[in-house]
Amino acid sequence: MTSTVLVTGAAGFIGSHVVDALLARGDRVVGLDNLNDYYDPARKRHNVQESRAAAPAPERYEFVEGDIRDRPGLARLFEEHRIEAVAHLAAMAGVRASVDDPYLYYDVNLTGTMALLEQARHSGLKNFVLASTSSVYANTETIPFIETDSCDRPLAPYPASKRSAELLGHAYHHLHGLSFTAVRLFTVYGPRGRPDMMAYKLLDNMFAGREVPLYNGGQMHRDWTYVTDTAAGIVAALDHPLGFEVINLGCAEPVLLADFVTKMEDQAGRKTSLRDEPMQDADVNRTYANIDKAQRLLGYAPTVHVDEGIAGFWEWYRTAVLDQSAG
Repeated sequence: MTSTVLVTGAAGFIGSHVVDALLARGDRVVGLDNLNDYYDPARKRHNVQESRAAAPAPERYEFVEGDIRDRPGLARLFEEHRIEAVAHLAAMAGVRASVDDPYLYYDVNLTGTMALLEQARHSGLKNFVLASTSSVYANTETIPFIETDSCDRPLAPYPASKRSAELLGHAYHHLHGLSFTAVRLFTVYGPRGRPDMMAYKLLDNMFAGREVPLYNGGQMHRDWTYVTDTAAGIVAALDHPLGFEVINLGCAEPVLLADFVTKMEDQAGRKTSLRDEPMQDADVNRTYANIDKAQRLLGYAPTVHVDEGIAGFWEWYRTAVLDQSAG
């Protein structure tokens, strides 16, 4: 049965892949994005064009440039398009950047989420899926990370804002019966990756000479999760109204950052020039997802493991970034 799904942050890295997955199976998609300048808006516009070009029925995709904090705009959007479900990926992202501008992070990530939740409950929405983050686990001693952790000691405004949004979702479920699932995303990488993320920075270092800090000598484990697996988990969460749930979406195979760097170098045939820096106060030593709950409730099963994922990311970077720059 065809659904009409609102994807916020639709022009971004993960959001555009969620759009692709929904369009590929025949859903109608309304994409909402304010195309801010956290990184080049032209890249985001290109993502929208790619999604539309790859869709079996491009007319099923309507992209709207707008802000989740614009409450009258949201009301018009829901009324005009009869939205049935929301995949809420719009956010100010980045742990370190949130330390420098906490007001903006809370305004977008919490106030914006509340505006969407208010519109969702007035519209009788079937299901609301929030993209949260593994950063909410902070320096937990429970390894792998499991959803029953209290997550009440965030290390920066970004994870604090996301944990707050999860709690707000519970309030709307309790008061208004809204089905709300927060999916906690682990270190996502792959095609259309954000330029501020480590995987992308490594290739930029190799080919554009941009220096990259390597924190703690690369002695940190990350649960690298390929973007198509993440998108598949988000779509599965849209398909399963669960009342209120918090669910990890990771690969469950942590890789040492130093080893990830070496794998990227081997794939690209280049060496990186990294600057050693101490671990930041907002950083953690490891991320590692327990995905039992995602497997049980969503049928989630990541299929792209790190060697294959790095190869896919390198191929995209080579054709979409290097070849286009040369042309």
